[in-house]
Amino acid sequence: MRVFLDTNVLVSAFATRGLCVELFELVLQEHDLVVGRRVLDELGRALRRKLRMPERTATEIVDFVAGEAVEIVERAQAAEAPVDRDDALVLGEALAGRSDVFVTGARAVGSIGRIADLPVVTPRALWEMLRTRRR
Repeated sequence: MRVFLDTNVLVSAFATRGLCVELFELVLQEHDLVVGRRVLDELGRALRRKLRMPERTATEIVDFVAGEAVEIVERAQAAEAPVDRDDALVLGEALAGRSDVFVTGARAVGSIGRIADLPVVTPRALWEMLRTRRR
């Protein structure tokens, strides 16, 4: 499965212990991670500004995520969705990357449920779906 993780999910994976880090590890082990350049840029900014990580650490994390991705979408058109422009551009990256699922913790984005043929789910929903498939 080609999985696109929104910035907030990636930040949580590196900032806390819990569901997002376990989901991130599961995606890396058993699925294909797709990321967009916009998400990688947002990830670096969030790690530095919100979490106050040193520049070097934030860069190493962004490089690690990029290195683990099967595809990095460099440019994409904004998706037509009832979300703000930044979120529409990230959704556009997921669509351009032919992702099978878009995972976000953002309520505004998660509430759309689907964009084109792309399901938009919470980290918990994907975790439960993947765990059920493994059984």
